[in-house]
Amino acid sequence: MRVVFDVSPLSHSLSGIGRYLRGSLGGLVEAAGDEHEIVPFAPTSPQGLKAIPAALAGIPVEPRLRFLPFAHVWRQAWSRAGWPPAERFLGAFDALHYSDWMYPPQRAGVRATTIHDLVPLRFPQWVPGRTYRMHRAKYRDARRCDVIFANSAFTAREVVELLGVAEERVRVAYPGVEPRFRPDGERADLGGPHVLSVATLEPRKNLGVLVSAFRLLGRDDLKLALVGAAGWGEQPSLDHPGIVRLGFVDDDELARLYRGASVFVYPSRFEGFGIPIVEAMASGVPVVASSHESMDEASGHAALRADPESAESFADAISRALADPGPAVEHGLAHAARFTWLETGRAFLRGYEEAAG
Repeated sequence: MRVVFDVSPLSHSLSGIGRYLRGSLGGLVEAAGDEHEIVPFAPTSPQGLKAIPAALAGIPVEPRLRFLPFAHVWRQAWSRAGWPPAERFLGAFDALHYSDWMYPPQRAGVRATTIHDLVPLRFPQWVPGRTYRMHRAKYRDARRCDVIFANSAFTAREVVELLGVAEERVRVAYPGVEPRFRPDGERADLGGPHVLSVATLEPRKNLGVLVSAFRLLGRDDLKLALVGAAGWGEQPSLDHPGIVRLGFVDDDELARLYRGASVFVYPSRFEGFGIPIVEAMASGVPVVASSHESMDEASGHAALRADPESAESFADAISRALADPGPAVEHGLAHAARFTWLETGRAFLRGYEEAAG
């Protein structure tokens, strides 16, 4: 098969969706071997012409990038217009797999996409207006796809229930864990033990409850380290002397921070999967995660769970993880080993081939 794969989101700093996209493409290329041709493509800005090849470094592919000024506007216009077909720029292909940012028209072949979560439909108050509009349009088009990949069985059920897609057209393609996230290696030193959380500062990520839980711990020897870009909406107060804002960090620094943490905490109210949960487990760190069912698959039986609406619940779970980390670390390493990008790529290939007939 010749598969064209939209990599437009890699033109910006890698959030969860971007990291899934890069990892799954790497797994797809590995799974394809010499039998299939994988062609990453993107209409993109000058920034993307640099950022996308950098993000794909180490993956043996040749991206087809087309420079467009005001690329976001053009991507949206191309999607809405439904013309010209992608074959005009990419030649004939057997499958087109598009991302969150556009839904390009095609003349023939399998039509595929990935849905990471349905937050804009379930909780429109948790996303900016532009995100809501863009995703609603994508969801409408997704109903026409021959195959839809979801990053968890939870999200797959949401796709069937909320989008009305037939169950047989939905496949689960779990995320993987990159090799850099492992127990051995350099550890970040923040001047003392630290609790770590990774999230964009936005309402859904629920960092206000974590900050309140940290205050309840009353530990002067313990820091709370927060990794993630500035987001939008109401922001938690971070004026406590024990809170360290680290902002966006690259993956190598993130790996050091995971390994150096005493506990990793993920208080999110809702996720499609929750990639940082398994990355932290793979790094040999005990994990405390929200008890919302959307994180059940990432957490398995290895994470300590806490009520996302209760600071007291999180403070208690963090205290237990600090007191006896061994079982959570052992079970977490075994659980995280289940998730590989090669399996993600194999799931994609099976989906394309089955949809092709």
